[in-house]
Amino acid sequence: MILCLDAGVDEIYKYFVKADWTLKVSDRLLSMKIDQLNMHNFSLPILSKKKKYSINDWIALNQDNFRKFQKLEALSRRLEFLEGILKANILSFAKGVDWSVDKTIELEITNLRPEKRLNLKGNKLVGFDIDFSTNIMLPNYIGLGKSVSLGFGVVKQIYDNKDIKTQ
Repeated sequence: MILCLDAGVDEIYKYFVKADWTLKVSDRLLSMKIDQLNMHNFSLPILSKKKKYSINDWIALNQDNFRKFQKLEALSRRLEFLEGILKANILSFAKGVDWSVDKTIELEITNLRPEKRLNLKGNKLVGFDIDFSTNIMLPNYIGLGKSVSLGFGVVKQIYDNKDIKTQ
């Protein structure tokens, strides 16, 4: 899957206009086809009611923050620390797509699964799988945190049964 935002939408469109999708693998020519191409316009509102999301393999902590995180003994303090980082990640995403967040981001981590070690270019980093709720509408499959271009920190909305009925 390729997810394009902002100016990337125009650039990827130019790429897909290409007529010849033949690939040469060893001595064989393979004719490739695009199975599905979907384009969606997505607005980024601040909501009056929170939406629920999950994020997997979220690399939230740089070296300095990892040391600070390790010193926090209380789970409530660790959650508060991670919530602050996640808010900063959302603001960074907003800045990247030229979206000015003019209201307070409300955010709460609702489920923190056990930390896991992720391998990133030969380095072991701490990753998190979390569920959270926020008043920011986020597109599915965006990445938050470090190394999003490598598939880390993918966000997906968690739909309640009542949400599914209204969509």
